[in-house]
Amino acid sequence: VLGFQTSSNLASAYGIAVTGTFLCTNVLAAVVFRRTYGWRRGAVMAVFGGFFVLDFIYFAANALKVPQGGWVPLVLGLALVALMTSWKRGRDLLLDRWKQDSLPLSSFLARLPQSRTIRVPGMAIFMTGNSDYVPGALLHNLKHNKVLHERNVILTVETVETPVAEQNERTSVESLGDNFYKLILRFGFVEDPDVPQTLLTIGQCGLPFDLMDTTFFLSRESIVATDRPGMALWRDKVFAFMQRNAIPATAFFQIPGNRLVELGTQVEI
Repeated sequence: VLGFQTSSNLASAYGIAVTGTFLCTNVLAAVVFRRTYGWRRGAVMAVFGGFFVLDFIYFAANALKVPQGGWVPLVLGLALVALMTSWKRGRDLLLDRWKQDSLPLSSFLARLPQSRTIRVPGMAIFMTGNSDYVPGALLHNLKHNKVLHERNVILTVETVETPVAEQNERTSVESLGDNFYKLILRFGFVEDPDVPQTLLTIGQCGLPFDLMDTTFFLSRESIVATDRPGMALWRDKVFAFMQRNAIPATAFFQIPGNRLVELGTQVEI
């Protein structure tokens, strides 16, 4: 009897999961064809409406099995949605706070010739997700160490929508003046981004690269959960937990640890 009950519960959970997946896939496909491919609303309804009705009937029939074990995939699905939405919202809040505290790169470079900042030999690469603003690591290095390197690179790594990035779009270098460069590296979504190895090809773009004469600077944010507007406190704590346990950007981009300087900051969200 116990074995039969367990099998029945598993079958109920499986039925809810499968029919729910069909229903969600149909809705997402309709959204994609409407927003991405520009289909008219009538065409979308004509193509996906019938599938939606059929999938909804199957889902409604299986919904009667929720008390017998069908609640398991629903709870798991809600938990995953809570995690993903908390991560997305937390990243947006983190970006907003970063923009509030950051300085536009154009303003920084305009005032740089009037400053008496000491330049030291070598190349510094500051990694950032938004090259229009001064990286936090650059500001903290200038604030605490009061020096700039002889050559400075603002590096942004992007993921393109193809499995492998084409060679002609792999790198993009822009000289900003005063030995500052804006560099963009692009990788496909199935590639393992090897930043140091890719930088060896930048010499062809007028920016010679020597790993032994280069220091990578990276900001590491320590998230502090508060009751500030934006997210519920429990979601702030969930995001802080996921942020602490996420794979470091240095490991993902294969940056050697002996050429890396991380500057930590606390960010309240």
